[in-house]
Amino acid sequence: MSHIVKLLMVLLIQLSFMPLASGAHIEAETMGISKVVSQQGYLIELKRWGIYNDNSHPVETTKGINEALKWAGDKGIKAVSLPAGTYLIDKNSYITMVGNMTFALTEDVIIQKESNALEHYRTLVVPYGADNVTLIGGVYRGDKDTHDYSEKEHAYTAGTHESGYGIFIQGARNVKIEGVKSYNFTGDGLILTAHGVMAKDLYENHFESGAFNASGKAVVDKTKIRTKTPLVFTNSIYKTERYFEMSNPIHLPASFDLYFYKKNGQFLLKKTDVKARDIIEIPKDADHFHLVFSKTTTKNAYIEMWTRVDTYNAVVQNSEFSFNRRQGITVAGANKALIQNNVIHDIKGTAPQGGIDVEGGFGENGYRNSDITIKGNSFYNNAAYDIILYDGRDAVVEGNHLASKGVIGLAVSDPFTGAVVRNNHFDGTRIIAAHDVTFKDNVMNDSYTTLSGPNIVIDGMEFTDSMFSVSATQPWGVKVSNVTVTNTKKSNSGFSVWGQPIHVKNMKIIGEPVLRSFSGGVAEGSIFDNVEIIGYNATYGLSLPPGTYNNCKFESADTGKLGIISIGSAGKYVFDGCEFISNKEGGSSVVADHKELDLTIKNSSFIVKGNSLAFYAKTAKSVVFANNDIEAMNLSQKNVELLKVGDYWKRNDPFLIAGASIINNTFTANIDAIGISTVNAGKGAPAYTVENNKLYKAIITLKSNDKSKGNEINQ
Repeated sequence: MSHIVKLLMVLLIQLSFMPLASGAHIEAETMGISKVVSQQGYLIELKRWGIYNDNSHPVETTKGINEALKWAGDKGIKAVSLPAGTYLIDKNSYITMVGNMTFALTEDVIIQKESNALEHYRTLVVPYGADNVTLIGGVYRGDKDTHDYSEKEHAYTAGTHESGYGIFIQGARNVKIEGVKSYNFTGDGLILTAHGVMAKDLYENHFESGAFNASGKAVVDKTKIRTKTPLVFTNSIYKTERYFEMSNPIHLPASFDLYFYKKNGQFLLKKTDVKARDIIEIPKDADHFHLVFSKTTTKNAYIEMWTRVDTYNAVVQNSEFSFNRRQGITVAGANKALIQNNVIHDIKGTAPQGGIDVEGGFGENGYRNSDITIKGNSFYNNAAYDIILYDGRDAVVEGNHLASKGVIGLAVSDPFTGAVVRNNHFDGTRIIAAHDVTFKDNVMNDSYTTLSGPNIVIDGMEFTDSMFSVSATQPWGVKVSNVTVTNTKKSNSGFSVWGQPIHVKNMKIIGEPVLRSFSGGVAEGSIFDNVEIIGYNATYGLSLPPGTYNNCKFESADTGKLGIISIGSAGKYVFDGCEFISNKEGGSSVVADHKELDLTIKNSSFIVKGNSLAFYAKTAKSVVFANNDIEAMNLSQKNVELLKVGDYWKRNDPFLIAGASIINNTFTANIDAIGISTVNAGKGAPAYTVENNKLYKAIITLKSNDKSKGNEINQ
């Protein structure tokens, strides 16, 4: 027995214990429940209402269902169902739900939209005012495969046929959708949107020069303009909704003042510095108001008075949305929506081609989204996105499996603020996030990120064969902590950082990628605490960005012959308490090479596994190498220079190291190698400081002008 049938059986069995009302009945033989329930539940009688369940007579069927729903609502019936069959819904109309009702369908009830050529259509609507509606079960099927896409409804429409909706929730409260299937629509399987009423639009002829004084009296003021006649709260929307907003201003200042009055003209109060799209509560006893703008002319002035009612407290769960052209679910004007445990897949045909798109068009004079929770859903085979947080505020994206391979698993755009993304699995899908996002304990494999900030926090994330990339747009706009990147199959995987400085703490990168596991071009000033890179590519090595590295570890894989750590950007680098471990066949462990490089390596250790340098300064403005331990116990060539300043092949060229200080270091080798060498620093090289170093089975070869003292050589 299916999940939906069980739900409906439980519902009807519960209702069957209610007192029997005279004349009310529900035939429930299709459910295996015999005979009569109560007035609280009603299986719609097809003949009575002129309804067909054989995929025919769409006009009559749609009209009959709507009449039956209205009748049931008027009778106080709380649950309605349909017998098994296919119900063809009129292309020019839709099912209209009434409030305080459950529409419970079994999985063999198909609500089929009639094939059409319309750019915009709806199949079932829960309208503004129809609160406390529950939709359980049933199949909602669109006309995608038979739709005529060649027509345009009007000359000014887009012609994309992207607005064919399955279930349309418009400004209702307390709506629950459970266990439905909605697929094959030319647009979206489900949309949660707002009910909007433009009560008034104002043009330049609605304004005049002048203002109002503190008592609400009209006064002469050539620096301001005001409404000629008051805006009155006569629209029926204000009987239930006691707020409004001023929207879409053109050729008007960003802020303005409002003066409220009673019906008898008595002044009530003034609101100052109000901005477009601010929600304005209507004061008690207020009948009308005036607007005042700081502007000298009324020319081309325009603004609109709106009230927009969000869909509030909607729950969408245990359902399937698939094979729609535009979206699985669109959230376009909802407050407090929970979308959980759904399967959303195979969305393809017209942009944006996403599983869930939170996009109300707020910046385009559209609707607000707020307090949206997307939890425990499964996504796959969507053409472009799994989840889009385009505009709105305050969303939680939690515990989802985002598996539409090669596309964007989550996009958080500039108009959205306040997203929390936690415990999700990005399975072959990307993350693109602009700002104001906290990522907590997520997992990603076989993909990459694009994070720009500001106000992005990554705390706890596991990457496998993925590129963790940050491009910060503002200093310290991205913070990273407790991240692991694991390379298992030599993919382009690792950590890449660009843009402005960031702070990284407790990161581990394990395994050898196909290229570099850490690279970037970030501006100087970043802080990297407790970063471990184990088994980095032994051919391509690392290209470290400027910053301060505290207690970090860099260990090469033993599969190549180069594998250097390149410190090759302008700016300041500090390595404090770090560990560098080279590969057996490689060249230098760490190479400094930029004329504007300011480098300090201190309190660190170098383990040289083969015949290679520990540190090579080729070009730099300043090098400080202090209090470090260099261990090379596998040397077989005595001419190896463990620390080298200058290039032998450029020894007759002008110097490239402007300053160097090598102090308080310990060099330990297994043979008599060269511990410190500055002899090839180039023509005119300044005096370098080489002091208080201890060398075991290693020697020092310095140029004549170096400042050398306190060095201890032990053979």
